[in-house]
Amino acid sequence: MHPLSSNRTFYQEAAEMPGVSVARDSDTGEDCEENDENEQDESDAEPDEPKEPKIRETPEDIKFEAIVNTVAFHPTRDILAAGDLDGDIYVHSYSCVEGGNQELWSSGHHLKSCREVAFSHDGEKLFSISKDKSVHIMDVEGGKLVKRISKAHSDPINSMLLIDENLLATGDDRGTLKVWDLRRGTAFMEMKQHEEYISGMAIDHDKKILLTTSGDGTMGVFNIKRRRFDLLSEFQNGDLTSLAIMKRGKKVACGSSEGMIYLFNWDGFGATSDRFAVKAESVDSIIPITDSILCAASTDGVIRAINLLPNRVIGSVGQHVGEPIEQIAKSYDGHFLASCAHDQKVKFWDISSLSAITVSDYRRRKKKGGNLKSLSKKAFGGGDDFFSGLIEETEIKKPEEKEEEEDSDSDSD
Repeated sequence: MHPLSSNRTFYQEAAEMPGVSVARDSDTGEDCEENDENEQDESDAEPDEPKEPKIRETPEDIKFEAIVNTVAFHPTRDILAAGDLDGDIYVHSYSCVEGGNQELWSSGHHLKSCREVAFSHDGEKLFSISKDKSVHIMDVEGGKLVKRISKAHSDPINSMLLIDENLLATGDDRGTLKVWDLRRGTAFMEMKQHEEYISGMAIDHDKKILLTTSGDGTMGVFNIKRRRFDLLSEFQNGDLTSLAIMKRGKKVACGSSEGMIYLFNWDGFGATSDRFAVKAESVDSIIPITDSILCAASTDGVIRAINLLPNRVIGSVGQHVGEPIEQIAKSYDGHFLASCAHDQKVKFWDISSLSAITVSDYRRRKKKGGNLKSLSKKAFGGGDDFFSGLIEETEIKKPEEKEEEEDSDSDSD
């Protein structure tokens, strides 16, 4: 047989073998064998192209070394401040890019637990109060301590409200309220009308009427323009833990340790105009989202979106599984809600869709044991965790009251 014919037979057979291909040598013009597997190995050896950073719906959780008591957003930038049980303060930048959260600086100036932090309206300073009875003012850029009021109160300070660039209100564990002139560093108003700790404060649009909630179950009304005390509301069941001005300044909502939301008319602070049960444990922090919708954080670890008038629990914004939530805050652009809890984490929740929700006056009867509606994919951890089966607890009612209360918006006074 001719040598060329035998070569053709070999290459023809080789071409039919799995994993072997036949190519022609560019230099000699002769056919040669190539192994597909060798080509694959060479391609695998090539360096991988850099992966695009993953974009998340919300920033990643921020983990701390101690329980975080308080959290606040910067008024114009993607920056968040947090204060913990050890008295340390941390300032982070946050981002939806995976791995984008960065610690900017931390401060250990407080000797005891930091109970609240707040940015100045221009975003240049950070205010903090502590169980050590002091008020600190820090520079946001580097964390430098600008001013310290070491013995601002005789008792541990529990709450704070920055009224404007010159006025600061603080409330302590024994019910004393002080209003400070920051230009002089002195308090021009000091009053003790509450018997227990002051838990929260709010001020009207005109910066005239200051409202306080207290552990004694009352809401206080103070006129800071005239430097006088006006009145205390009637006593409610349990502590009043937080408050928010709603309905374009016509209503005030107060959270309570009994899981109730109490409503006051602006011109009727003495007695509640309405109240309803959230069917949760203690409502410790509330914050307005729109004129009618607020978010309420509870010791059961759930953040609920609640519509006022008609009074409805819209659904769950998020949760810290089984951990009491200390405080919630809304970002400057209204896109995120941040929450801090006993799990030593600050979590972020997407609340951008809440402003588009409208609640009808018509109320459908709710089935007993109905699921609490999830308002985002992240709200119940994708349905894989304990809270995927969370239900609103049903209040125990007397048989004769059952039909009437199911059709009612709330438990009115």
